[in-house]
Amino acid sequence: MSDIKIIRVENQKDLMRFIKFPWKIYKGDSHWVPPLLMDRKKLMNKEKNPFYRHAEADFYLAEKNGELIGRIGAIKNDLHNKYHNDRVGFFGFFECINDQEAADKLFDTAREWIREHGLTEMRGPANPSSNDEYGMLIEGFDDEPRLLMTYNPKYYLDLCENYGLKKAKDLYAYKLETDKVISSEKLKRVADIARRRSGMEVKQLNMKEFDKELEKVKEVYNKAWAPNWGFIPMTDEEIDAMAKDLKPLVEPSLVLFGEIDGKVIGFALVMLDYNQVFKSMNGKLFPFGFIKLFTQKKKITWSRIITLGIIPEYQKRGLDATFYYEIVTRADKIGINLGEASWILEDNEMMNRGANVMNGEIYKKYRIYEMPV
Repeated sequence: MSDIKIIRVENQKDLMRFIKFPWKIYKGDSHWVPPLLMDRKKLMNKEKNPFYRHAEADFYLAEKNGELIGRIGAIKNDLHNKYHNDRVGFFGFFECINDQEAADKLFDTAREWIREHGLTEMRGPANPSSNDEYGMLIEGFDDEPRLLMTYNPKYYLDLCENYGLKKAKDLYAYKLETDKVISSEKLKRVADIARRRSGMEVKQLNMKEFDKELEKVKEVYNKAWAPNWGFIPMTDEEIDAMAKDLKPLVEPSLVLFGEIDGKVIGFALVMLDYNQVFKSMNGKLFPFGFIKLFTQKKKITWSRIITLGIIPEYQKRGLDATFYYEIVTRADKIGINLGEASWILEDNEMMNRGANVMNGEIYKKYRIYEMPV
């Protein structure tokens, strides 16, 4: 008989144990960035997070001899299954000590939950969806994660693969260096030609008209990313919630809209890498973390291109190059010389080609695993 006990999170005390468990796993790991506790609570709040209007989830802890040794979430995303005509369930929020038996128990628990909910595949990690932190780091362990990207110990790969999880898809993160990007003659040429031929104007976010600008995002977002593997449309409520969270951190000159004849045809969201600030806050925004957000902003050297999308009828015209060139030159003006374009599906030819034209280098890879239940 195994002495590993699985406990379903059913109260506030267990929820906080679940949220704080990563501090045990990453103790002494100089590359880990502690998440903000208040953000984790908000993310997992089934009453307040609009994700749970179209999804169900349960969260589990693993204990051995009274000591917490792991955690996992099991997720049913109705919007995903409706959109893809799938019967896929997801595991997420996985953290575990280096113990195969403990990992197996956690995966078994998620798998059984997924099977009981009438689904046929288990995929992940999704925390809790592809619109949030997504994927298991498989290459690039010698660096901190950028904002809203995942990080994990290398042994997690063995825990997943020994259990029988197989690769579903890999995701790439490209490192972009201002000097290398700006020196790309091809990028400049394509960007100039695309801008002249299309007449596209690039406009930055107007913070004074934030709510109106948000309507433009809603117009473009789901159209632009619809053809991608694993894509899940965001509801208006989810976009509103994301905007509310990101608004205090937004750099308006790096949130860009492409317009042709007054019609919004593309959108880019680039964020400063506030992980460089969060790292020293140890999960706490108050009382002093909030001050650090502003006093340490000047120390940020990285940005992350989180989304860059163009609606289908305007794709393959080189307009992505125009966006990229704008992003890099604008970032350079505010002293940001390093960027990450992430994540990009391994088989998204258009986005990978764009990153290569910018002399980008794949410096991290992430994996989505799957298996039948």
